[in-house]
Amino acid sequence: MTFEFLAVDAAQPHAGRTPLARSPMERVARAAGARFEERDGWNVAVASEEGRCWTDVSHLGKLEVHGSPPVELELGTAVRDGGTWWCPLTRERTLAICPTSETAVLRGRLEHVVEVTTAYAALAISGPLAREVFARFCAIDLRPAVMPVGAFRPGSVARTPGMVLREAEDRYLMLFGAALGEYMWTVVADAAEGAGA
Repeated sequence: MTFEFLAVDAAQPHAGRTPLARSPMERVARAAGARFEERDGWNVAVASEEGRCWTDVSHLGKLEVHGSPPVELELGTAVRDGGTWWCPLTRERTLAICPTSETAVLRGRLEHVVEVTTAYAALAISGPLAREVFARFCAIDLRPAVMPVGAFRPGSVARTPGMVLREAEDRYLMLFGAALGEYMWTVVADAAEGAGA
């Protein structure tokens, strides 16, 4: 059994059109004023009428690698190699997060890989109040001493299983099940409003 049908880049044209992948948060992003563009097989939100501290980045490539990853990893710490974040889930499972345009190439050079791009939705939360926004709905300790830049933690995010990667000083990437997209958007919107972000 293969999971090639889950690869967005494998979509085949039908009646002269190639189907676009859509984020599970597209409807609420559009209602919030987002503008969309086609990019690498995805309908991607590129702008909003209001400045927001969170961005839907569900289009990022996500690959689960079984066995040894191509980089040295320590549980709890992600490694950035070029444009790809290597995030250890267990000693034998690693989540690779990469730009959409690099997903097919990365998948092609890895062995024992499962395409999970459409299984996980993702939000980037950034800005000086990012940690305060997270504190309103996340059980993961995001204090800098506990979670420095490059830290990766699975845990409870808005009372659901999720993962958080600290990409930069004021930028966090949150991954969660795609079926929870609209729920998570609402949770983050409420938290951001409460924090004044």
